[in-house]
Order: sequence, then C-alpha cells, then structure tokens
Amino acid sequence: MPPIKRREFITIVGGSLAWPLAAYGQKKPMPVVGYLHFAEPNYVPTAADFLQGLNEAGFVAGQNVAVEYRWAEGRYDRLSAMAADLVGLKVDLIAAFGPPPAKAAKTATSAIPIVFEVGNDAVEAGLVDSLARPGGNATGLSILFVQLTPKRLELLCELIPGARTIALLVNPNSPTAEPSLRGAPEAAQAKGAQLLVLKAVNEKEIDAAFDTAVASKADGLIVAADPFFDTRRVQLVAAAARAKVPTVYFEHEFSNAGGLMSYGPSLASVYRRMGIYAGKILRGERPAELPVEQPTTFQMVINLKTARELGITVPPKLLFTADVVIE
Repeated sequence: MPPIKRREFITIVGGSLAWPLAAYGQKKPMPVVGYLHFAEPNYVPTAADFLQGLNEAGFVAGQNVAVEYRWAEGRYDRLSAMAADLVGLKVDLIAAFGPPPAKAAKTATSAIPIVFEVGNDAVEAGLVDSLARPGGNATGLSILFVQLTPKRLELLCELIPGARTIALLVNPNSPTAEPSLRGAPEAAQAKGAQLLVLKAVNEKEIDAAFDTAVASKADGLIVAADPFFDTRRVQLVAAAARAKVPTVYFEHEFSNAGGLMSYGPSLASVYRRMGIYAGKILRGERPAELPVEQPTTFQMVINLKTARELGITVPPKLLFTADVVIE
C-alpha cells in the first residue's frame, strides 16, 4: 500500500506574544498537559501523533513534560467531570480532541490554556472570538470536516453515476450533526438525487442504519464527520461491506481499514500540529494570539480492492485526482 501523504497546515495570521507566567502562579518543574479525548484508551493514533508534535516542539513525555490522560470511552456525559478533574489538578494546558471535549474544557476553565481540534467552526462553537485572533484561553485547529459533506456527496455521485438516493448518516447527539447537513439536500438535488438522513448514537443503531439504507434502495451512503463514528471505524466499514452499500467517509483511516472512499484532511497531521501548538504555549506563547489553523489541502483516498468487491468501476478521472489509491 502506498504511504499516506502527510498534509501541512498554515496559520491564518502570524504573530504571538509571551504568555504571562503570573497568570498561573509558580510554574511546576515539569509542565503537565491534560489530554481530554472522547474515545477509549486504545485509540492510540491520536496520542502518538500528538506526542510527535510535542517532541518537535522540544517536549518529550516523561522527560520534560508529563501527560495526564482522560478518556471518555465514547460517553460525552463524562467529559465535563473529566475536564473539571484536569482543572483541579492545575495542569498547565488541556489538549481537547473533538467538539464535545473542547466545549467541556472551555466551560471548565477560562484561565488554563486549551489547544483543541474541532471538525466544525470554532467561532460558531463559541470557542474563540475569531480565527485570526482567538482572544481567550483557547486555540487550535478547525478542520472543516462537517463543511465537506456536499463535496463528499459530489464525489459519491461521480463514483456512482445515476445515483437517485444518497443516505447521510449522522449522530444526532453530536454538535457536528446540524452543520453536517448544511448544503447536503441542495447538493443532492443538484445531482438529481434525494437525500435520506439516517441517525445513529450507538453500535446497534449503526447496523440498523445500514439495514435502512438497503431497504430504502440507497445507491450510496456518506458517513458524516463525527468523533463517535471515528471511534467506530471498523464497525462502519464492516457494516458497509455487509450491506454492499458504496460508502464515503471523512478520514483516510477508513479507507485504510477497507472503506471505499474518503475525503478530508489528514488527522495525523492535525494531531501533530496540536502537539506543536501545545509546545509553543508551554514555551510561553499566548493562545489568544495564536491563530486557529485550518487545512489548505484535503486527501481523497480510493480503495480499489473494495470497489472491485462492490462491482464498481472507478472512473479514470477519480483515479487520476485521488491522492492515494489502495490496490
């Protein structure tokens, strides 16, 4: 399998100021980073890439920085207590992965710096005043996952010419649900198709959603960007294969796991950039003056093996424009 290309991110506006140490009192001999994630402890890719970014910024876990991990194991209702716990420990920084952890951290503290990764609009989510000048204690990456639903629908229609019904799977309990729907009905209509919205908040409902897609004779399905779905990657790919429904995902790891197609920024690069940003803040830069970064390029990955199993001939144009083709 060809190596996945790492995508770089650029800041919107440069510039930073020193963060006043007095705001946090006496600095500990070794700074402590609170790591707040919605997934299970075995969700290691996030941690590895984040730690790589920290290393690039000059911080090595266990040597000159400590990391306190908090895993919500897919239960959003645990995030508020976990964020409060990290605040109680007086960590030097909180790294929040996904919209719900970011919101929980932001609610828990207005003093401790926060580095976040969100798939929706960070301004709309109330995390920052603006992308260029966040203006508070939080900054990070807004990776536009949810805004790309119309593009994924367009790609699916190119892959399945003449598609008449396109299903969109969302998690109604997530703040990403409503933004993921924006523009999707219009995009489907422009392609001569209708949009079928399916919902899932747990493993059982994921399988049921694919059963509904089959019963509704959906020509294809799009998995909306959502932290919960990211942690259920294997189940989603298996459900799509069982149902024989051509499915487009929001991150290349789905295609690596056997998913037909994915389109979106590289999460590995996102997590690495989070680590670099965390390092900058630990060295004294102010989150209020560190611009929120956004992706400038996106990866399209096509799994030809899966396409063959589904009896799909991928159009040459898609193969030519794909960043990665998995044989």
